[in-house]
Amino acid sequence: MLSNKAAGPAKRTSLHGHWSSRMAFILAVTGSAVGLGNIWKFPYVAGQNGGGAFVLVYLACVAIIGMPVMMSEILLGRRGRRNPVATMALLGEEEGKSRNWQWVGGMGVLAGILILSYYSVIGGWTLAYVFKSGMGEFFGADATRVTTIRDGFIGSWALLGSFHTVFMGLTVYVVARGVERGLEQAVRFMVPALLLLMLALLGYSINSGHFGAGLEFMFSPDFSKLTWDSVLAAMGQAFFTLSIGMGAVMAYGAYLPEETSITGSATAVAIADTTIAILAGLVIFPLVFANGLDPADGPGLVFVTLPLAFGQMPGGVFFSTLFFILLSFAAWTSAISLMEPAVAWLVEHRNRTRAQAAVIMGLLIWTMGVGTVLSFNVLSEFKFLKGTIFDNLDHLTINIMLPLGGVLITVFAGWVLCRNSTADELGGAGTIYKLWRVLARYVAPIGILFVFLKAVGLLPDLA
Repeated sequence: MLSNKAAGPAKRTSLHGHWSSRMAFILAVTGSAVGLGNIWKFPYVAGQNGGGAFVLVYLACVAIIGMPVMMSEILLGRRGRRNPVATMALLGEEEGKSRNWQWVGGMGVLAGILILSYYSVIGGWTLAYVFKSGMGEFFGADATRVTTIRDGFIGSWALLGSFHTVFMGLTVYVVARGVERGLEQAVRFMVPALLLLMLALLGYSINSGHFGAGLEFMFSPDFSKLTWDSVLAAMGQAFFTLSIGMGAVMAYGAYLPEETSITGSATAVAIADTTIAILAGLVIFPLVFANGLDPADGPGLVFVTLPLAFGQMPGGVFFSTLFFILLSFAAWTSAISLMEPAVAWLVEHRNRTRAQAAVIMGLLIWTMGVGTVLSFNVLSEFKFLKGTIFDNLDHLTINIMLPLGGVLITVFAGWVLCRNSTADELGGAGTIYKLWRVLARYVAPIGILFVFLKAVGLLPDLA
């Protein structure tokens, strides 16, 4: 039985091709991980939770929770060589357990579809702001003007829907071209471009005159401002910024060559993802302080506060445009990874060509996204449970489906797969493997479960 488990994956190949190199895989997963969560969400969450102390907890959570979950997803993907649904069913059966583990993979695929339905709307919003910045709409604008521009854009279902359509079209185009011609070519260009844009903006931020204040805010911990809510927020941010729990990393792992180190690749991705999140903070906070603005300004930090800051600065039109191009690239690479598991499932289970599957899924996701578009304008007063359609989708996926999926994935990798299977994928039974096994079996599931229980209101406030 054990020899069959070890031999099976070596004979199994992906139906969708493979990454041409380890670097291609690292760029792809980095592109998946680096998204709006790093550049849009991380700075304002850090700002709301005291800066430096939050950053330290976030880094610790990436290491002890994010890394073992990411390694688990990659090893499951490579061992199964199928879409997340088929992979979980196949591996469950191989281990002499139930095929019902396929529902965990199915939940990840569904989460990706639901997230992309509203993520595409926000992605379209970033595209629109590229043009608004380039045309100088924010130049010299005060807070009232910037807010009016934002409200006018999201208040028009036609405008918001048009950019949602363009963004989904770009995503479908890349996914339809396949692993090497589509996904790999896209990330080989966009991830290095994203890093170069970030470094250019960092140079601009350094010369803002308030870089020291931003640096101090990011790296001088004030533990008096750190509450249990802050710790849980850091844990959740570390988990979600790595794109784990939604099937994307598992799907990308299915295309990973056998000789590539999972541990090394996951480490490189975690470092790159975290570095970009930190750089985003170093770009944004000095600009915020230079203009006397509030670093804890919440979700409006990117679409109101930063356009206001850029609008008051020399060269602001150019650098504001660069910033929103950067944001669009980050959103695009993440959107591609969100769509990939569903397209892989449709190709394998419904005998569709890749192009057909991408178009079908793209239309489905676009249609669902219309609900989010309307929730910002026509249906803004239509509220239930957690709020608007957008609010409910965001809460369901981020606060419930992803943590639950992450817990179940690590439980499966740590407890259901036998030692032979996991050691075979992670390269032996040395210190790193033993550390992964402890983290995946105990630490990560418990940590993620805390986030989940807090999100659904079953964990009392401990601050």
